[in-house]
Amino acid sequence: MRNCLALIALASVVALAGCQRTAPVYSQPSPLSPAPVGNIENSQLPPAGQGNFPEAPTTAGPSEQQMEAVAANAPELTRDSMVGRWTISTGGNSCDVFLALTKWTGGYRAASRGCTDQAALISAWDVQGKQVLLSDTSGNQFARLYKSGDKRFDGTTASGQPISLNR
Repeated sequence: MRNCLALIALASVVALAGCQRTAPVYSQPSPLSPAPVGNIENSQLPPAGQGNFPEAPTTAGPSEQQMEAVAANAPELTRDSMVGRWTISTGGNSCDVFLALTKWTGGYRAASRGCTDQAALISAWDVQGKQVLLSDTSGNQFARLYKSGDKRFDGTTASGQPISLNR
């Protein structure tokens, strides 16, 4: 019996020894040498406002007379022709506006995507005669636009900034 127990103990030790894992040894990569930098200049910047910078552009919208001329020559619109995705541009920014035929406060439902300025507040739209009206979340008119080209509308925001819609 003792021989039998010794044999079982020896078999167990051999079996357990075969189950041990050895982790592979990975070597660390050698460090990279720094990239050459070259010469660095050191000088004083000019005082603010005294550099060689161009003047900031002005963003004056079309005059009231220009808007009246555009409105007089603009074609009649239908709501169906406005439904879908449009790119809106105002104040140097552009983003997407989606116009739907779901009734909403101020007309029909509008939603924006990617807008970071006042255009993010657009929530409604409607067509009145030859113009497209965009309204904000409070139901206030945000902008009015007239068709100025194939799949393009131009106009002004309530604050007088130029605005355009195009596909």
